[in-house]
Amino acid sequence: MSNPTDLRYSKEHEWLSPVEDGVATIGITKFAADALGDVVYAQLPEVGESVAEGETCGELESTKSVSDLYSPVSGEVTEINEDVVNDPSLVNSEPFEGGWLFKVRLSEEPSDLLSADEYTEFAGN
Repeated sequence: MSNPTDLRYSKEHEWLSPVEDGVATIGITKFAADALGDVVYAQLPEVGESVAEGETCGELESTKSVSDLYSPVSGEVTEINEDVVNDPSLVNSEPFEGGWLFKVRLSEEPSDLLSADEYTEFAGN
């Protein structure tokens, strides 16, 4: 699976959708989902919570390990994906579609995100 070209990527393997009305959707990449293994639990930030670019904001637990979830942007969480909370395997099966994690109203433009080609080169996938 190639990395969608309309998304931007962090070096912590999160993706960010194009911003619409000041809000962006965030998830983890297929590369990260594959590295984690089968995700069995998702602890996501709460709606209304402030997140900071590069800071931890939750956890994903797999059959292999627990991995911190980092926010690629700063802002306020406006929505979490309840489908992922109820069925964490969506992170593995649909990382760029139904497996998105949360939405953030940006307080500032992200500073250090990669294009799809740059991320592919960075991740070696």
